[in-house]
Amino acid sequence: MTRLDRSFFERTSLQVAPELLGARLTHVTEEGSVTLRITEVEAYLGDGTDPGSHAFRGRTKRNAVMFGEPGRVYTYFTYGMHTCANLVCSPVGEASAVLLRAGEIVDGIDLARTRRGERVPDRDLARGPARLTVATGIILGENGSDVFAAPFALRLADESVGVIATGPRTGVSGLGGDAAAFPWRYWIEGDATVSPYKRHPRAVSAL
Repeated sequence: MTRLDRSFFERTSLQVAPELLGARLTHVTEEGSVTLRITEVEAYLGDGTDPGSHAFRGRTKRNAVMFGEPGRVYTYFTYGMHTCANLVCSPVGEASAVLLRAGEIVDGIDLARTRRGERVPDRDLARGPARLTVATGIILGENGSDVFAAPFALRLADESVGVIATGPRTGVSGLGGDAAAFPWRYWIEGDATVSPYKRHPRAVSAL
């Protein structure tokens, strides 16, 4: 695996997102460590052109981390019950981020299964952004944490991950869910841990 430096994230999320596929993300808690092989991500921009982004209308208290130092972890609460985790991209002041949608647990699987449930199949332990944070132990309070420092560690894959597929982002409403305009979901083709695509009922087309 290839160790990263911050310059990797000083690019737009559209450049970073596909290169994160196959990377290993480790998260350590008092319970132990869990390592995830990233198999699915989504890119979001904050330059006013991406209506699906939290930063579409500018900086707020909630999305401030997206405008900060690249390589930080941006967490948010959704549906009143789930935490999702993103990695911040672009230079300071230019908000963009990559949502971690799914992955394969490659180390610490017993701990991940304890968190997710003993009967959960291996492929489903981190198959979806909310499941991913539960399995790895990432919490909302880690918003702004540095992915290059404890309790996180990130390494890129040092070999090809196979075919990288692209398509519309899952569950994004409004114009941000337009499949033609925003095919910014990236995944490893044929990987069992990739989550199923679900179009938001209020997604609309720009055409």
